[in-house]
Amino acid sequence: MELADVLAEVDRFTCPTVELTGGEPLLQREAPALMRELLARGKTVLVDTGGHISLERVPAGVIRIMDIKCPGSGEAHRMDWTNIGRLQPRDEVKFVIADRADYEYAREALVRHVLADRVTAVHFSPAHGVLEARTLAEWVLADELPVRVQLQVHKYIWSPDTRGV
Repeated sequence: MELADVLAEVDRFTCPTVELTGGEPLLQREAPALMRELLARGKTVLVDTGGHISLERVPAGVIRIMDIKCPGSGEAHRMDWTNIGRLQPRDEVKFVIADRADYEYAREALVRHVLADRVTAVHFSPAHGVLEARTLAEWVLADELPVRVQLQVHKYIWSPDTRGV
């Protein structure tokens, strides 16, 4: 799909906010141009990224939601930790947590990188169908962490296997 086609599709809707998500939207060569054009049209633009691709190409004004992959995902080794320094105060960070080891990893990253002071929100999400939300909430409360426990809502609205939503 060409950039003009994507913009035409966005224009069909009257919503003021557009979120680029994936897979990994930063793998798309035209993503920065799309974000710039959406900003120029007065949209609030968010990009939900996996954290393994540099945020350098993301235009100023775009809200970045960066996923820091935990070991349980099998993707933690791919994280570009220099992206932490590229985060802005209005950005967000999220961790999807599968077990206690993932929780400890996320808690350590939260503290080591002072994430709660760096961004507007840090989200801890239980891996859908793997970790009970209540268990994660109890851990967060016990440790008095400055994070939000967030469910992967799209997996409740649509089937967890549904793609493209």
